[in-house]
Amino acid sequence: MTLTLTLLRHAKSSWDDAIPRDFDRPLNKRGEKAAVVVGKWAKENGISFDHVVASPAVRVIDTIDQFVKGSGMRIDANWDRRIYLASSATLMDVLRDQPDTAKSVLMIGHNPGMEDLVFDIVPDDGSSPLRDVVWEKYPTGAVARMELDIGSWSAIARKCG
Repeated sequence: MTLTLTLLRHAKSSWDDAIPRDFDRPLNKRGEKAAVVVGKWAKENGISFDHVVASPAVRVIDTIDQFVKGSGMRIDANWDRRIYLASSATLMDVLRDQPDTAKSVLMIGHNPGMEDLVFDIVPDDGSSPLRDVVWEKYPTGAVARMELDIGSWSAIARKCG
C-alpha cells in the first residue's frame, strides 16, 4: 500500500511586532500572499489530503487560513503541540500516531524539523531529486510531497530513514 505525506513549512512570519513569545508570531504580508499562492498551486495540481495535522503556532494557523483562501479547500486541522519546533524524530512520532484511515496526510510545521524529516524519509542514494532540492533550500511556504510504500503510519520509522 502507498500512503502520501505532504509537508508544508509555514509561510514567512513577521519579526516586526514586539511579540513576547515566538509561538505567537503571525505571518507578514509576504507570507500571507505566499500561502495563498501555495493554496492556488495545490488546487491547480489536484493536490488534496484526507487528514491534516499541524502545529498550533499562530504562524501555522495563519498559513492554513491563507492556504484555504487560495485553494478553496476545507481544512479541519488536528492541532498537535509536539510539532512546534520539533525535531525530525518527534515529527516521526507524530506521524506514527496518525490514523490508518488517513491515506494522504498534510503536516504543517516548522524548520529545521520539517527539512530534516525529508532527509530521514528520502534515501540519500541519488534516486530522488526532491532530496537535492530540499538540501539546497527548504524555504518558508515550501511543499514536499512523498509517496511512502508503507501500509500504516505506524510503520514509517521502520521503513524510512
